[in-house]
Amino acid sequence: MAPIASQTLEKLKACSTATLTTQLFKRNYRQQFLVGITPLNPSAGAFAGEAFTLRFIPSREDKDWDLSDLRKRGEDNMQWEAVEAIGAGQVLMIDSRNDPRAASAGNMLMTRMMRKGVAAAITDGAFRDGTEISKMAFPAYCRANTASTRPAYHRAVDMQLPIGCADVAVYPGDIIVGDSDGVVVIPRAIAEEVAEESHEQELRERFLFTKIDAGAPLWGTYPPNEATLKEYAEWRARRAAE
Repeated sequence: MAPIASQTLEKLKACSTATLTTQLFKRNYRQQFLVGITPLNPSAGAFAGEAFTLRFIPSREDKDWDLSDLRKRGEDNMQWEAVEAIGAGQVLMIDSRNDPRAASAGNMLMTRMMRKGVAAAITDGAFRDGTEISKMAFPAYCRANTASTRPAYHRAVDMQLPIGCADVAVYPGDIIVGDSDGVVVIPRAIAEEVAEESHEQELRERFLFTKIDAGAPLWGTYPPNEATLKEYAEWRARRAAE
C-alpha cells in the first residue's frame, strides 16, 4: 500500500466534511458520511488519517469470559490487541453493528490511543465514560453514550478487514476525515485528487460566501456563472500577490 503524503492529509484535514462529501458525490460516491455519528468533544479539532478497522459481533455466553470476573477481561481480547496494534496517525474504525446498547470503548482505551498518537476513534455504537472523553483533546465519535460494558453485547472478532460503520463501507487504509460536524470515509485511491479539488472548492466558496453575504442572489453566484468565475480568478490573483 503506497504511503499517503502528509501534505494530502493536511489538505484534507483543512477541508470541511461537507466539501469532501460534495467532491465524493461528484465522483459517484453517494454516501460516504457517517450519518448519526457525532463527536463527544466538538472542540477536539479536525483530523485525517488511515483507517484501522475492528469488527464486533454479538457476544455469547459460551464464547466470552465470565462476565462477573473482570480480572479476565484482558484474556482473549482482540479489542485490546487492536488498541496496542494501531499506529500513530491511524484512525480506529469500529463496526459495532449500529448497536449502542453496550460501549465500544471507554476513557482508558482512549487515553492509551491518545498517548500513542492515534488520530481518532470512531464507532457506530456507543462509548462509555462520555464525560471524561468529552474533556480529552482526542477526537472520539459515536452514536451514543452508555455505561454498559462491552461484553454485555459485543465481542471483538477481527481487525484490519473490511467493515461497515454507520452503513458505510470502510476498508483498511481508507482515509478518514472528521470535523465538528462528523466523519467522512475517502477511498484511498482517490484521496490525493479529492484533497486537491476540495482545497480549491474551499477557497472558491470562501469568495462566493462574501458575495452572498453582501446580498448577491444565488443564481449566477452559487454555482458561479462565467462573470462570477472571472471575479473569483481576479480575487485569487490578488490574494496570491499579497
